[in-house]
Amino acid sequence: MSTETAYQTWYMTRRHLTAIMRQPVVLVITLVQPVIWLFLFGSLFRKVVELPGFGSGSYLDYLVPGVVVMSAVSSNMWAGMGTLEEIERGTLNRYLTTPVSRAALMNANVVQQGLSTAVQSVLIVLLGKLGGADYPGGAAGLLVLLAASVLLGTVFGAASNAIGMLVRQRESIIGINSFLLLPLTFLSSAFMAPGLMPSWMRHIADFNPVNWALVAGRSAMSADPRWSVVLGRGGALLALAAAAVWLSTRTFRSYQRSV
Repeated sequence: MSTETAYQTWYMTRRHLTAIMRQPVVLVITLVQPVIWLFLFGSLFRKVVELPGFGSGSYLDYLVPGVVVMSAVSSNMWAGMGTLEEIERGTLNRYLTTPVSRAALMNANVVQQGLSTAVQSVLIVLLGKLGGADYPGGAAGLLVLLAASVLLGTVFGAASNAIGMLVRQRESIIGINSFLLLPLTFLSSAFMAPGLMPSWMRHIADFNPVNWALVAGRSAMSADPRWSVVLGRGGALLALAAAAVWLSTRTFRSYQRSV
């Protein structure tokens, strides 16, 4: 990416961030669901750690990375709705008449979603700490969890943008997201330890990018981090994020030729 493209991407990102800051209700709503997951599920399932094979002293300790990762997924899956709104309003087409980089137009939304994911993740971690969660991995472990959530958010944000460009219908985006969210959640270790999952679910989870982020984050946050696992899952997430951004950009170019 050239310096000019990077500057244009940041300029467009600031535009998205300004629009969000003008709607503080949206910021509050994006935190409601994570808070419900964190404290409602944390209270409801707190005794599950007593089951043999769970392997964690506190369910809240186990739950915080799960809520961070699932919040990244659920919020970024709707990035395509913003792209679709700009298409419907004609904003995107007006930008096509300017010399701004096409990559900047497409990726600014992903960067904005990544920054929002990072802030949301930090707030969830702080709420978990206030609730009594312990993070043995320290600052390094929390940074890995933060990076994993942002990378995973980039995967789903870029993919959602690509879908928005292809289908151009709100109903289709809503249907796809609703179809994917539950399987992605429960075919991972977000809320349940792998040792208590059926074997077929554990095998599927090995190929689930949501679980890659969870494994990387939890491994780094443990008292004895497994850095080979962190690098392996983190590298896979990075590669998938790069592929999703490339697909999003290619889809945008296809849209550009159609208008």
